[in-house]
Amino acid sequence: MIEIQDIFKVYLPNFLENYQLSFNQFKAVNALVNCRSEVLGSHLDTCDSCGHNHISYNSCRNRHCPKCQAAASHQWVQRQQESLLDVQYFHVVFTVPDSLNSLFLFNQSLCFNLLFKAASDTLNLLTKDPKHLGANIGFTCVLHTWGQNLSFHPHLHCIVTGGGLNQLQDQFIHSKKKFLLPVRVLSKVFQGKFLDYLKQLFLKRPDAFSFHASEIDATEHLFSLINELYMIKWVVFAKPTFKHSSAVLKYLGRYTHRIAISNSRLLCMDDGLITFKYKDYKDHNQQKIMTLSSDEFIRRFLMHILPVGFRKIRHYGILSNCVRKKKITLIRKLIGISSFLSKLLVATNVPFQPLCPVCKQGHLVFSRRLDHVRLLS
Repeated sequence: MIEIQDIFKVYLPNFLENYQLSFNQFKAVNALVNCRSEVLGSHLDTCDSCGHNHISYNSCRNRHCPKCQAAASHQWVQRQQESLLDVQYFHVVFTVPDSLNSLFLFNQSLCFNLLFKAASDTLNLLTKDPKHLGANIGFTCVLHTWGQNLSFHPHLHCIVTGGGLNQLQDQFIHSKKKFLLPVRVLSKVFQGKFLDYLKQLFLKRPDAFSFHASEIDATEHLFSLINELYMIKWVVFAKPTFKHSSAVLKYLGRYTHRIAISNSRLLCMDDGLITFKYKDYKDHNQQKIMTLSSDEFIRRFLMHILPVGFRKIRHYGILSNCVRKKKITLIRKLIGISSFLSKLLVATNVPFQPLCPVCKQGHLVFSRRLDHVRLLS
């Protein structure tokens, strides 16, 4: 099976003859290339059933490495399940027009932060309005930067509680069963907020922005772009509600630690060409095949390396880190917790441990680190 790691090991030297890596990209690529190799050292795991000792190379644990996301996702979901409520959840996606791609690429931290702020302020403003819900909701936002074909497509996935606390915090107000907010209103408010925040930030800190060399007059270019963006329709859409709490956990596990492309989508690596499968959402989700040169594949992959330390998962409202425990306890007192959810929380509260390759029943538990061990292929 082909892996992203194989592609970088074989074709990165050729790529570097024509392109340079940023510090963020170098750090991620270095981790990805050396993941589970002798370079990172090794450790000993022991089966908790048959006692089999298993030596493995250490993982890089970089968030852009496809090999390291299963454990990271499991551990993250474990922490989030304590906040799960016995209510319906909605899935809202905020996107920005393609004409903003260049600005986002050259100003990733600034623009991604604006995206989070505009989306969160939009959800909070509209749901607190008595005309829509009149409650303080909770939601988790996850940043994705890619389309299925590795194109640059920044957007936010937001998992939103179907209701929230009233102003006095003595009642939980449930949303309508199949409807949270009008999508047209969401789109319009989000558009206005994002462009307003962008304009304010540029006027306050113009030197913080970078632009493509072809964009000579930055001020004129940006304000011309903003005026154009006010005139077009922005896309915010709501996906079908989650039927029950287990679906929320399943979704979070799949999407929070997803990277631009997984190893399972790679089909072929041959003669400087990389072939992979993707879903074409514009063509009824048809599965299609794409082949790119190794340079183009690596270039596209590197577009999705996030700035070091950037938080791509954020919590808001009653799920904010500073108030979550207190608010969840209060809400559970107000609405209760079903036996189904109680059992679900117990069932999912298990550590992530690989199955023993010998007895197939026990799990491999970390024993100790090892030094200077080379494993035979």
